[in-house]
Amino acid sequence: MKSWEITARPRAGDTVLTAIAGGVATVTLNRPQQLNALDFELADALADAMHDVEADPAVRCVVLRGTGGHFMSGGDIGTFAADLDADERARTAGFRRGIHAAHAAVIAMRRMPKPVIASVDGAAAGAGLSFALAADLAVLADRAYLVTGYLQLGTTPDCGMTFFLPRVLGARKAAELLMLSERIDAATALALGLANRVVPAAQLEEETMRLAARLARGPTLALGRLKHLLRESARNGLDAQLAAEIEAFGACAASDDFKAGVRAFLVKRKPDFTGS
Repeated sequence: MKSWEITARPRAGDTVLTAIAGGVATVTLNRPQQLNALDFELADALADAMHDVEADPAVRCVVLRGTGGHFMSGGDIGTFAADLDADERARTAGFRRGIHAAHAAVIAMRRMPKPVIASVDGAAAGAGLSFALAADLAVLADRAYLVTGYLQLGTTPDCGMTFFLPRVLGARKAAELLMLSERIDAATALALGLANRVVPAAQLEEETMRLAARLARGPTLALGRLKHLLRESARNGLDAQLAAEIEAFGACAASDDFKAGVRAFLVKRKPDFTGS
């Protein structure tokens, strides 16, 4: 049995599966025939799944992956095509509703006080790339590839791509990737800072779960505070960020994990963090 199949809980239509083991929640996009393309049902199910693992105290790390050899191939073009003959107002309203659901998943990924890892095989295109960027860390198979893709459909990005890409790459490089929509292989993604690690495809699950287990054994409250600090640093001035660091350190110092970490350091052993 694969590790992500343990205690798997289906979502609406089984488009998203959630498995929890050892403090790690694996959220699997499950539309393999469509290369896990994002439609309205998948957007709703993914938002529900992310809200659930965010609220679950047993979850200390989250992995987002796709089934069938791909992460997410972008939006479901078949769904787009079905709405082309609707009047402009209805078409706009329909897509706004679907995008709001997808954005709810992105917000939960960024907000939750626990690390999120994107485990990327095959395509991470369009919204798939946005979700990979929304994760805190990304592990790519060596055969994975990234592409923005939106302008090829005559539209602009969603799911946070215009927020994340400039912060990772800088404005000029982000504009290049968005405007030219060229495919980025895994090695290039690593060099650009779009991936943390690239491994052979056969080792993707093992490396992802090894990293997830390591984070799940970590000081969960401190990891959550760290995630918040990193998020706020993009808009804080130095004084505000220093004040936020004081608050975060003070909160961590009151935790059991802080006591465990200090005591373990003094006797030169690894700390046993409980996430409390």
